[in-house]
Amino acid sequence: MVYKALDSGQLASMPALTALPFRFRFMTAALAGALAAALVAGPSGEVRAQQQPAPRIEAAPQAVPGFWDPRRRPDRPDLSRITVIRFLTETDYPPFNFTGPDGNPAGFNVDLARALCDEIKITCTIQMRRFETLVDAITSNRGDAIIASLAVTPQLRTRLDFTDPYYRAPARFVSRRDAVMGEVRPEYLEGKKVGVIGGTSHEAYLKAMFTDAEILAYANDDALRIALRRGEVDMIFGDAISLAFWINGTDSGECCAFSGGPFVESRYFGEGVGIAVRKGNDLLRQALNWAMFRVWEKGRYTDLWLRYFSISPF
Repeated sequence: MVYKALDSGQLASMPALTALPFRFRFMTAALAGALAAALVAGPSGEVRAQQQPAPRIEAAPQAVPGFWDPRRRPDRPDLSRITVIRFLTETDYPPFNFTGPDGNPAGFNVDLARALCDEIKITCTIQMRRFETLVDAITSNRGDAIIASLAVTPQLRTRLDFTDPYYRAPARFVSRRDAVMGEVRPEYLEGKKVGVIGGTSHEAYLKAMFTDAEILAYANDDALRIALRRGEVDMIFGDAISLAFWINGTDSGECCAFSGGPFVESRYFGEGVGIAVRKGNDLLRQALNWAMFRVWEKGRYTDLWLRYFSISPF
């Protein structure tokens, strides 16, 4: 498999997506359980032009996102003033957070936190708590930083400060394998049936940008994906992380693949996921930003990404 990295400039130039919810709920409970078991066992649209055929591709390289600009290296803060970091994460959200076979916290977020602590060369603790208790725990000084797939929103910014994003949840199109498009543009989908979950930002984006497609709304992920497998729609549009796990899982029956690239516009899909700290804790926020850049620069972020995402959502 071929791997390629996407830098922050490439991500910024991609098309747009949905306002992110307070947290990302990518997977059904059944899928989450299957992922946990597997990890334990092993480790915009332009002005309409004349319709033209869309290019087709057989396969795409594995894309590893990079949210850091190598030309904007953060300054190293005075790390001697930080004696310990008490990370908080949540209890059951694989592959990002889950309890490992030894009873200790595990997952993408947990491994990233450990890599940051190793880079800062400081003692860290990682405590698992119910997701809905995390913000109050930080604001009441029962922890120093939240690393739990917490989406950055204007509402949360009134209570917490955030580091730079360390991942985002893009949107993508999925089609059957015999109809994969290398690029998806509004004019390519004229008259095509596109399925989406009703009432979501993904639906709002389609209605705003893909005005000549026939948009069909479904109640949930299961109904949406069954419609694609049965040929009721030409493609579906939704959260790329959830779709990546579905494509690579047994439920898809190897029916389908991504078409085109990711859509990440913050007007629809939000600012991304960052590490939250108490309001005004600039020293810790800057230290984590510096450490994240170093972890990415050394390739450790790429190693983590490839470990947890066998099919990249980007």
